[in-house]
Amino acid sequence: MLAACKNPAEEQQAPQEAITTNTVVLTKAQLQNAAIETSRLSEKNIATVLKLNGKIEVPPQNLISVSAPLGGYLVKTKLLPGMPVRKGEVIAILQDEQYVQLQQDYLTARSRLHFAGLEYNRQKGLNESKAASDKVTQQAEAELANLRILVSALSEKLKLININPENLSSGKISKSITVISTITGFVSKVNINIGKYVSPGDVMFELINPDDIHLNLNVYDKDVALLAIGQKVSAYSNAQPDKKYLCEIILISKDINANGSTEVHCHFKQYDKGLLPGMYMNAEVETLAAMANAVPESAVVSFEGKDYVFIQTAAQHYEMIAITTGTKENGYIALTDAASLKNKAIVTKGAYTLLMKLKNKEE
Repeated sequence: MLAACKNPAEEQQAPQEAITTNTVVLTKAQLQNAAIETSRLSEKNIATVLKLNGKIEVPPQNLISVSAPLGGYLVKTKLLPGMPVRKGEVIAILQDEQYVQLQQDYLTARSRLHFAGLEYNRQKGLNESKAASDKVTQQAEAELANLRILVSALSEKLKLININPENLSSGKISKSITVISTITGFVSKVNINIGKYVSPGDVMFELINPDDIHLNLNVYDKDVALLAIGQKVSAYSNAQPDKKYLCEIILISKDINANGSTEVHCHFKQYDKGLLPGMYMNAEVETLAAMANAVPESAVVSFEGKDYVFIQTAAQHYEMIAITTGTKENGYIALTDAASLKNKAIVTKGAYTLLMKLKNKEE
């Protein structure tokens, strides 16, 4: 009867200890099958990875606003946002009577210039033979100079609207002018439609040259010292986190804003059409390596969103300890709170076997 009373009490205590403990006890047979290996905490030269975020931007010199120096009515364009354009390509045609008037003024001034040149030469010859006064010769010379200025000014105005004055003649006067793309890139914005009047200075299109597209990262002041020009950056989007874009830091701003952060500009090693201005990106920067307490990756196990390691507390006895991990490099993981693991025998092989044993024991 005494034996019958003792056995149930002992059986009730055993499972209670299993539920409340993080300790695993292996039998000799289990230990042999698990092939458990342990080692001490070691110091490794591990680089720190700084995680940042920002967005893709275009520097001012690569964002082109297209406008017309002289107003006119848009009669033709095929541009849509996102379309590619080539340097020298006609992207719009405008019409207006002032284009005709400008060409007329130029041809008239050029004709008058020719006549003024002949008149000056005639008056100069007469003056040399004393057949004409100095005043008349000087007036002819002044008229010639004024007409040269006028022709030169009208010539530059024609060049502004993409009309070559050298090729202009009375039989080639046109009521239309062309708007030319100055870069090879793509269209960002279209602000006009067919038939609309464009005033001088109105932005008709915005073009982007993607050759120098930048990744603008926000960095807190405490992390700025970890960065340097020339450092490599790995960027990725939330939509495609597995697709990495390699960048290089080209500029670190010296101004700290009200949020305690500054801007770091990075240049993409290779442009990808999927990279669009305004797109938000994540980035990882590998900073200079430093000594850190680390364990092999095989020593760390994850359970319910947390990381753990097992330490050997006695022969065949192992305890699970929660840890906070840092950077991974060359098969090792840095630990940020390794004080409790100093001089402990950490399980480096068979950690998952112990985790399964522990959880099965609790169940």
